[in-house]
Amino acid sequence: MEPKYKRVLLKISGEALAGEGKFGINEEMTKTVARQVKEIHDLGVEVAIVVGGGNFWRGRTSKDMDRATADYMGMLATVMNSLALQDALLAVGIKAKVQTAIEMREIAEPYARRKAISQLEHKDVVIFGAGTGNPFFSTDTAAALRAVEIDADVILLAKKVDAVYSDDPETNPDAVKFDELTHMEVVEKDLKVMDLTAATLCKDNNIAIHVFGISEEGNVLKAVYGEKIGTIIK
Repeated sequence: MEPKYKRVLLKISGEALAGEGKFGINEEMTKTVARQVKEIHDLGVEVAIVVGGGNFWRGRTSKDMDRATADYMGMLATVMNSLALQDALLAVGIKAKVQTAIEMREIAEPYARRKAISQLEHKDVVIFGAGTGNPFFSTDTAAALRAVEIDADVILLAKKVDAVYSDDPETNPDAVKFDELTHMEVVEKDLKVMDLTAATLCKDNNIAIHVFGISEEGNVLKAVYGEKIGTIIK
């Protein structure tokens, strides 16, 4: 069986890395992610990763804080997660490079599109940290932007929840699960899968999004084989 995609961008929420603890980095979760990335990497799939920072920082904590400052703090949180993922990937024998949108040369390479593509072609896993490098843009938008830039076939949106629902399934037991959606439906129904900037960017550039739960082993592999798990947006 052949993988459905040649190059994927895996977007992992910060909350997913926190596991049950809801804060910080759960070592078992980083190992779970690393093992799942290794499974698809071993098939020859080229993998780029964007990780959120919500396990450390959820934006402005008070109205008095400057929004841009809060966003920069969030970007630094994503770099911590990127380094943790890099470490976990190296531990399972995969060459992983971190590129950051904000320069911090001692710990990562600055983001350079052509270099990232070259690294992917050499089968390195490339982790993009620090979002887009700009405040007022989420890591979802960073994932959409990087996916377009590296010409990824799909965004694999790995979350704590296992699919897209009409409402929060944790608080509303009547929330309806969607198997398939269009980009327009995500925008029109305001489904909170990703923010509107990211959804629009994917729509305009014809990039499919596959939403599924990251905690269940083997889900990334299933998604790459095109199996019907979670929700597909196209």
